[in-house]
Amino acid sequence: MSTDDGQAKKLKLYSFWRSSCSFRIRFALNLKGLEYDLITVNLYQGEHRKAEYLKINPIGFVPALVDDDIVVADSFAIALYLEEKYPQHPLLPDDLQKRAINYQVATIVCSSIQPFQNLGGNKFMDDKISLDEKIAWIKAQIEKGLSALENLLHDHAGKYVTGDEIALGDVFLAPQIHAAILRFSIDMTKYPVLSRCYDGYNELPAFLNALPENQPDFPAMIMHTNEADFMKQLRGEN
Repeated sequence: MSTDDGQAKKLKLYSFWRSSCSFRIRFALNLKGLEYDLITVNLYQGEHRKAEYLKINPIGFVPALVDDDIVVADSFAIALYLEEKYPQHPLLPDDLQKRAINYQVATIVCSSIQPFQNLGGNKFMDDKISLDEKIAWIKAQIEKGLSALENLLHDHAGKYVTGDEIALGDVFLAPQIHAAILRFSIDMTKYPVLSRCYDGYNELPAFLNALPENQPDFPAMIMHTNEADFMKQLRGEN
């Protein structure tokens, strides 16, 4: 991948600091040692609905990756694209069973946990139920997914989801656990396997550098606190 003058062209990642889907791809890019230009898309200000961004990703979600003339949207698709295009630090084990476990971890996170806490669903519920009721419902969905992951990984995990090498499932699991703890105050003592994995992630510069609070669009004026308090701060209620 290079420009006409022979200079390497950086990847471009469209990202939002609080999007766990964006977090996954920042983590994956860091693990693979790939340089990229980060382009922020403020979901709270509706930048994902503007025509300029919809040309990049017509559904208006983040993240989206631009690699020269190739545009890939959706975190799962991006992760697989990166794995095929950039084989350094492979995220998929050679062992077929371990691959299957990694695929399951990724799909449980991105289809059975994360959608219940995203911005669209939150806004829909705002006019239907109280903030406390909404948070309780979201937490119940997260805990259901975490319980499934705990059971799935019980006989397969090492330091990470399928052993002592970081893999695709970790890329999806790490941001989800981070959000569960910081945003929704989930008690992780119920999930010892997942907690062990999370301890491992916190030793990795690739994970730490991808954290929401280490992104250029992280709002310094607002504390990165739990979901209920954060939403109140956004509304100017405290």
